[in-house]
Amino acid sequence: MPGTEPPHNTVIVFTGSFNPPTVAHIALLKQAQHYIQARHGMHLYAAFSKRTVDKEGVERPLILDRITLLQSILHKRMPRTGILLFNRGLYVEQAQAIRRTFPRVKRVLFLMGFDKIVQIFDPHYYADRDAALEALFAQAELLVAPRGNGGEKEVAELLEQPQNKRFAQYVHMQPFDSVYRDVSATQVRQRGSQYERDTLREVRRFMHYTRAYAPPIKRLDGSEVDIYKERVTYLSQRLGPVS
Repeated sequence: MPGTEPPHNTVIVFTGSFNPPTVAHIALLKQAQHYIQARHGMHLYAAFSKRTVDKEGVERPLILDRITLLQSILHKRMPRTGILLFNRGLYVEQAQAIRRTFPRVKRVLFLMGFDKIVQIFDPHYYADRDAALEALFAQAELLVAPRGNGGEKEVAELLEQPQNKRFAQYVHMQPFDSVYRDVSATQVRQRGSQYERDTLREVRRFMHYTRAYAPPIKRLDGSEVDIYKERVTYLSQRLGPVS
């Protein structure tokens, strides 16, 4: 964040699309904050990437809107949490960027849910999985929270697999309230008001006024108007091309 002291020692980074931010996102950041309170020299960040693996097709709302929305939430609810913006989607690239930009950082921890660690160990995403994982764990470690049906037992089983054992020392479980395990930003985007309980007041207000996740409104004459598309057009006219 502009005007803040550059981080040093250890950073915990929670990278996501935050599309939209949910109660689970904030609860996980607060859990990480508790982790930090028991230690010294740690800094917590939520992070966006302009390219998120497996979510390249998600276009609405603009990343500008998502950053602004999350910033307003964190300013009010977690003022000591910063925001980072990456132009790379892989964790190893993000860790390298952190270390280049903040040379005083000695340790990088990526905070994530169980579904992400399964993705990280999946050979489908790599030409040479082991070489990629060696590069990642030379730069960073992982803090993993339960999500869905994946908890401490499932993480242990994943790390016990012969091909994964040597990387287990870089993975640390993070407790997380089971009430948040099934909260899904995808469900919020797709079903809107049916999942309002999973969002924050600031998010509900954003959804209502921008209609970023809502279908076009049908007029009486049969025509349609896309409120959020009009917002994008307006921002582009004021700011230039936006994404």
